[in-house]
Amino acid sequence: MRRLLLATLSLATVAIAQSISIEEFEPKSTLRVPEHKPTRAKFPFIDVHNHQRDVSPGKLTQLIQDMESLNMGILINSPVSRGHGKWVADAVTAMKAHAPTRFAVMTNIDESNLDDPNYSARAAAQLETDIKAGAIGLKVWKQFGTTLRDSVGRIKVDDPRFDAVWAMCAKYKIPVLIHTADPWGLFQPMDKNNERWLELKLQARRNQSQQTEYTWEQLIAEQHRLFARHPQTTFINAHLGWLGHDLGRLGELLDRLPNVYAEIGAVTSELGRQPRAAHRFFVKYQDRILFGKDAYNVSEYSVYFRLLETDDEHFDPIRKYHGIWKLYGLALPDDVLKKLYYKNALKIFPGLSSAGFPR
Repeated sequence: MRRLLLATLSLATVAIAQSISIEEFEPKSTLRVPEHKPTRAKFPFIDVHNHQRDVSPGKLTQLIQDMESLNMGILINSPVSRGHGKWVADAVTAMKAHAPTRFAVMTNIDESNLDDPNYSARAAAQLETDIKAGAIGLKVWKQFGTTLRDSVGRIKVDDPRFDAVWAMCAKYKIPVLIHTADPWGLFQPMDKNNERWLELKLQARRNQSQQTEYTWEQLIAEQHRLFARHPQTTFINAHLGWLGHDLGRLGELLDRLPNVYAEIGAVTSELGRQPRAAHRFFVKYQDRILFGKDAYNVSEYSVYFRLLETDDEHFDPIRKYHGIWKLYGLALPDDVLKKLYYKNALKIFPGLSSAGFPR
């Protein structure tokens, strides 16, 4: 009887195990290899892609404490949305008063009343006002080209009514950090061949495979035409321009357009699955890549440091649903790390203090 009971329980355990979903599947690796888990960057760094709506004294004090723990030299704050005019002026005043060399502020495009015949001049004038108030860059959100609309329909990324804005950035030599589209897989059918399947299931709002108004290819083509049409404007392609899965194509873009840079926010899973190719890419384009994190979470910076600085193998990504695979360190040379962490940002952002950064 006891043997029969044990057999029944064993079968029940097997049945439960066989019903585990991919969301529940969390295997514990038996691999035993050297591990390094840096919680502080090897060199001081500048985060060019950071979002802080709250700039109260208490919040800024906490941010400085976080930055010291991470070895973050400068935080460049992008408005969460619709951050221009008074928001920029207030943020600059608050952050500069608290720590004048540790913070900088970007602005957004005024997207109000897009059908106004005078819109282009008005948007450029607002940008100039924000620059004079202390903004050192322009952040363009992903609604630009997707959900941004006028009375006619979708506004394309390279819509000419914004030419005056890009020209104003060129005039004052401030860079444009631009986010266009989302990862390619989020625009593809949610089927067994889509490596972003889990993300599509868990983040249903990001599923754009049924989108009929535009495709990923259209959005990226519009963005690249914009870059080419404004060679005097410096563009920072956020998230590696969502070309982390095709570094060859990204390299071709950088070769063709010297006014374009790239930033690594939210693409650790793309880079960490191709460590040798990514290492070669960072070495070759070491003068064109900047450090950015995007979503602010102090504990997640360590994955960036581990990815960039170590040669660790088979370690966990920040978010499982960005790709059901492990990461491998790129072990970048110190001279490449310094450019990625701070030298490139100091080169293209006006007015940043070089104090505290190694010469």
